[in-house]
Parts: sequence; C-alpha cells; structure tokens
Amino acid sequence: MTEDPLPAPVPRWLALVLKSDRAGSSWYVGTGFFFAPVLAVLAPWPEIRTLLWVLVALAGLWLGLLGIAMATGLALVLRAGGEISEDYWRSVLDHRSTVYRNEGRCPRRLPERGAADG
Repeated sequence: MTEDPLPAPVPRWLALVLKSDRAGSSWYVGTGFFFAPVLAVLAPWPEIRTLLWVLVALAGLWLGLLGIAMATGLALVLRAGGEISEDYWRSVLDHRSTVYRNEGRCPRRLPERGAADG
C-alpha cells in the first residue's frame, strides 16, 4: 500500500519575492519614462547625472536578484514535484478578488434590483 506524498509546500518567502518583483518592475518601467527629461534638465551637472545612472543600475541589479530568487523558488517547488495552485497566483497578483472569491461574493456583481428594498 503506497500513499501519495504530500504536495511540496510553496516557500513562504516566494510570495514576498513575487510581490516585490511585480511592484519593483512597475516602478522601474514607470520612472523610466521620466528619466530622459530629467537627464536633459541635469545635463550641466555631470556628477548628478552619474548619481542618477548609479541609482538606475542599482535598481536594475536589485530586480535581477529578485528574478533569480523567483526562479529559484519556483524551481524548488517544481523539483519537489509540487504544483502552485491558481489560488496562490491570485493571492500574489490580485489580492482583492481572492478575498471576495473565498467569501463567496463577486466584487464586480451589481446588487439585484429590489434586493435592498426588503
């Protein structure tokens, strides 16, 4: 009699890494649109421009390290034969819909007419 092994748990730190990577990437791309005009304004001061480039490089390095940590966490789960559920991905990507779904309510459903009158 063989029992199925328990599914490999998803490391707790993986959710933090995934959320940090998502937020950091959106900030990195968003601030990139404002970077060129700022560089144009700061053209007369090479020290400040260099500092800005160093900040951009450090932010890129941080996102790269988050990407490595994310790949490592996902590889650990897959190597152990685990599977990451849809609920887990929803909790990382869209927390509000998970909360509503678990309570049995739909956040985008409008109340029915006459339901509040009773």
